[in-house]
Amino acid sequence: MPLLRFLPEATNINFVGFRYVAFALDGLLLIAAIVSIAWHGFNLGIDFTGGVLLEVKSAQTIDIGKLRGDVDGLNFGDAQIQYFGGGACDTPVNSCAMIRIQPRVSAGDADQNAADQRVTGAIKQKLGSNFEFRNTQVIGPRVSNELLHDGVYATLLAIAMIAIYVSVRFEWQYGIGAAVATGHDVLVTAGLYSILGLNFDLNAVAALLTLAGYSINDTVVVFDRIRENRRKFKRMGLGDLINLSTNQMLTRTILTSVATAVSLIPLLIFGGPALFDFSAAILFGIVVGTFSSIYVAASLLLYLPAPAGQIETKGEEATAS
Repeated sequence: MPLLRFLPEATNINFVGFRYVAFALDGLLLIAAIVSIAWHGFNLGIDFTGGVLLEVKSAQTIDIGKLRGDVDGLNFGDAQIQYFGGGACDTPVNSCAMIRIQPRVSAGDADQNAADQRVTGAIKQKLGSNFEFRNTQVIGPRVSNELLHDGVYATLLAIAMIAIYVSVRFEWQYGIGAAVATGHDVLVTAGLYSILGLNFDLNAVAALLTLAGYSINDTVVVFDRIRENRRKFKRMGLGDLINLSTNQMLTRTILTSVATAVSLIPLLIFGGPALFDFSAAILFGIVVGTFSSIYVAASLLLYLPAPAGQIETKGEEATAS
């Protein structure tokens, strides 16, 4: 028996009975996300808008704060600066950093390419001989648009494949519930990027795909317990079955969510600007994903044809504790 217990071994919460309150709160989140995305859009990063990427190496430890101050002093727009390793950058005497910046076209520039070249030259002159420029890339508008479209396609394909997997693993009703829940989590978290104006780049796409994987893992655990209990309690109504299964998995779900959140908090606090948006989105997604496993994926089963071998319950019978 554990010496220290934070949560009770068994709970008896009427999740199905509270579903309308949960639906109302969730509806507000969805409306806010959709309106913000449609009205404000996203604060697209350099990956999706084009710009300049420079990899620099120094024989001394790079002071990111000072380097950011030098680059920002050139007034070329918002710059993203972060450490990176690999190869010669992993030695004790070398330190490397990556500079991403989206220059604005000025009166003296013929086009965006001219602005990119001007910015590259100015940064090299500003940093001087203390830095070695290992790599310089100019991301054009065409490439950035392709990256944006590929990111959207990858997210939609991930949701579709998740639905297919769950349909094969369980039944088609569960596949629909999993697809709706996963899409719900991705949409609401994308709305967070839009509402707060967080930088939406390839890291944001990685955060959304990571969240989709986390969400479906939690959903599958609840579905698996529902299916297991269906075999044990063949005469139990679906509403009672969802309540029973969710309560049985509640401790596991909370502990998993808390453990994941605890591992992300240091990244949120100490990871700097490069990891703040990613960590904040994942932390928010953990809460949304846990919620959707109960009130989106599982509760949606009440409004679909009853799975094979399950009694279909309606009205108050479906909300009985």
